[in-house]
Amino acid sequence: MLLDTHDVKELSANLAEMDEIKGRSLWADARNRFKRNRAAMVSTFILIGIVIFSFVGPYLAAWSNEEIDWSVLGKVKELGAPSWSNGHYFGTDDLGRDLFARVVQGTQISLMVGVVGALIAVLVGTTYGAVAGYFGGRIDSVMMRIVDILIAMPFMFVLILLLVVFGRSVFMLFVGVGLISWLDMSRIVRGQTLTIKNKEFVEAAQAMGVSHFKIIFRHIIPNLLGVVAVFATQLVPLMILTESFISFLGLGVQEPATSWGALINEGAATMQYGTLWQLLFPLAFFIVSLFCFFFIGDGLRDALDPKDR
Repeated sequence: MLLDTHDVKELSANLAEMDEIKGRSLWADARNRFKRNRAAMVSTFILIGIVIFSFVGPYLAAWSNEEIDWSVLGKVKELGAPSWSNGHYFGTDDLGRDLFARVVQGTQISLMVGVVGALIAVLVGTTYGAVAGYFGGRIDSVMMRIVDILIAMPFMFVLILLLVVFGRSVFMLFVGVGLISWLDMSRIVRGQTLTIKNKEFVEAAQAMGVSHFKIIFRHIIPNLLGVVAVFATQLVPLMILTESFISFLGLGVQEPATSWGALINEGAATMQYGTLWQLLFPLAFFIVSLFCFFFIGDGLRDALDPKDR
């Protein structure tokens, strides 16, 4: 059957449209599902705003975080309250230091502790769990019994012991929180690896003579990024909570540095004098950031869950 000119033009247009249609990858589909989650998207923008605030804040502050305004000492209730006229946007603390500048510094340190601690936990836990799950047998049994022993130890006691023995520095806080928090990550990754290592693409790589460690780092771990990303977003607020608790006990960052936990501790100590701004501002940043991380984690979990597709 011969096609007329109209049919040929219509067929050509349809073929052109088909050429323009591009297939969507699983990551693109997950990204679209995440964008449709309003709570996760709003939380993402708020969290980006907090991060920008931590970088831009020092240039907006009229006072440095260590500078003392001697005019407010002894008159905290009258002159230490938030005021734009004297440059104390969030007020001052009981020592006359600008609270805005100190909240900026506390945001930087708390977010750094959360992100760096989660990064250390992800790197150590993912590698450890993938190796244990892939090799299996005695290697898996020995490695996971080590994890069981470490999990049985009191987490907070070990962290406090590390800070007391090696010094209460910000760097030691990063390392201590990160090295203790990788245990749950390793168990999750190990369970996923036990399933993935029996897939056809892993067996094909083994048949081709690919080394074990190349299979782990090029084939298994990349297929675990979804699970790792979701758990990492849950680790960040956990790290921030841990740091805040340690700082609240006075074992975290030391003066003149500060964090959200240290600022909340100072604000709670001066509540009886009516200086609520010392508690409300750092507490607001702390609570909002935690909720943002939790909502983002829920959004990633829903977007990357294959059962929901």
